[in-house]
Amino acid sequence: MFKTYMRLLGFARPIEKYAIPYFFYSLLYALFNTLTFGLIIPILNTMFDDGFTPEYVEKLPPLRFDGDYVNDLFNFAYSHLFDTYDPRNILMLLAIVAIVVSFLSNLFRYLGAWTIETMRARTLERMRNEMFSRVMDMNVGYFSEQRKGDIISKITSDIGVVQFCITNTLQVSFREPFLIIGYIVMMVAISWELSVFSILFLPIVALIIGSIVKRLRHPARTNQQRMGEMVSTLEESLSGIKVIKSYNATQYVKKKYYAISADLARLTLSMARRQQLASPMSEFLGITAVGVILVFGGSLVAKGSLDPGGFIAFIAIFSQITRPVRTFIDQFANINQGIAAGERIFSVIDARPEIEDKPDAKLLTGLKEKIEFRNVHFTYDGSREVINGISFEILRGQTVALVGPSGGGKSTLSELIPRFYDPTQGEILIDGISLRDYSQESLRAHMSVVAQDTVLFNDSIENNIAMGKPGATHEEIVEAACIANADAFIRECPEGYATNIGDRGTKLSGGQRQRLSIARAVLKNPDILILDEATSALDTESEKLVQDALNKLLVGRTSIVIAHRLSTIHNADRIVVIDHGRIAEQGTHAELMARNGIYAKLIEMQSFD
Repeated sequence: MFKTYMRLLGFARPIEKYAIPYFFYSLLYALFNTLTFGLIIPILNTMFDDGFTPEYVEKLPPLRFDGDYVNDLFNFAYSHLFDTYDPRNILMLLAIVAIVVSFLSNLFRYLGAWTIETMRARTLERMRNEMFSRVMDMNVGYFSEQRKGDIISKITSDIGVVQFCITNTLQVSFREPFLIIGYIVMMVAISWELSVFSILFLPIVALIIGSIVKRLRHPARTNQQRMGEMVSTLEESLSGIKVIKSYNATQYVKKKYYAISADLARLTLSMARRQQLASPMSEFLGITAVGVILVFGGSLVAKGSLDPGGFIAFIAIFSQITRPVRTFIDQFANINQGIAAGERIFSVIDARPEIEDKPDAKLLTGLKEKIEFRNVHFTYDGSREVINGISFEILRGQTVALVGPSGGGKSTLSELIPRFYDPTQGEILIDGISLRDYSQESLRAHMSVVAQDTVLFNDSIENNIAMGKPGATHEEIVEAACIANADAFIRECPEGYATNIGDRGTKLSGGQRQRLSIARAVLKNPDILILDEATSALDTESEKLVQDALNKLLVGRTSIVIAHRLSTIHNADRIVVIDHGRIAEQGTHAELMARNGIYAKLIEMQSFD
């Protein structure tokens, strides 16, 4: 727990940049805030003590902690401002001093709060960036095991909790302790007997509120987990809204969401009940203590050990001291909640990518000879083998098609080339060097993937295409769109290339989205092209346009084509049939048809369809 807390403080670096000024602001705020209550004594004496007259004080009294210091300080000021005694002059002076002291108190309170807010904003920015960076650096396999909603919850709500944990550290360290110390010093200066009697109640308040705080940590952790589940359900529901409605599953999804929401509300209320109990409990105990102090302090006034003005000032100060005590304990509750959230955040930050570059990783400068698969095996989760001993090669400039029954391992095999995953056994080599020896960035810089599930972003058409080549000119983007048969429909859009295409490109048809994806690949101009069933979900007209664009893209490139519609791969240099993770057969279209094996049967089935 302490280790987690110290790591969280690292996000506020350099913490001395905030801690040093906050220390002085808190100290001065506590000093002037306490002095405000000290002014009650001369004000009451002036107003209600008929025999009160200020004493002449020539020199500034040295600092000391007793009940007469504020009076001596006031008498010094009065002696140098007025020649004769007049209660109105005294009250005017006291009013001016009270206003100045209050102004300074609140000024330093504001400066301290602003320091905290600056620290909070910068800390939040650093945490968000660190989390997002770590998530983006994760291997693709990480996301197959994690719910997107849970990751989103950690980046948003958990970070929000953690930032208060960090910033509350300064308040716990400086502001509240300084206020408590200042109030106690003033109380002791007024009456040490009454102070000792009164302070006996503070541990009781602290123990009761502390017992409430201790019970908050477990509900806080569970609350954050439920929030992740709710965000995940929300994200899934919005992404799959068409499927939900087509199956009349709206009520089912609502019930699922309502159940999570109800559990989250129950946990929130449970936490709030305990948190809110602290304030009225401390106030009740404070009033009880004041009642007891009234009796004991009244006896001191009756004996002449304490003057009435000092007694009232003491009561006012004591009524205030429970507030910083309560706040101090509340801050610890926030720190506990922040540590619980921090543990969830560090579960992401500490998660190591399954694939990391070697320290001496080479840079791929381009494909010169061939891609070679040598006895490649791949297993998901250490149990389910998807690829089983596949060996073949792809020469530079060749188009190799991967075909076979669904679930045979075609897509998985293509995902090994850009190192979304690494083989569990065997090697994939480019120009005789294992993919593991290349840096992932340089490897992917020479590849493009055009998949059935087109990924576009809520941005303009031009920016979506330009993702293939940051810094590309408008002319280059238009040229790529023309090659991809996309320029004509783009110019018909309301704002042409500046048209926003909506979330995941929902304002476009499937064929239009696919042609933008191809334009992105054209602009990148990769050495190696991977096409994963790029036309399988399109209608006949869209398929023709997309296939024409793909044919242009394939010219002169090394290509791996996964095809559902086998009519699109007749001209491939080689066709590799994958069945149950193995190569069942390979050859040209004519050779495989003559063999009358799996490929010929697949062609026959599609021809019959």
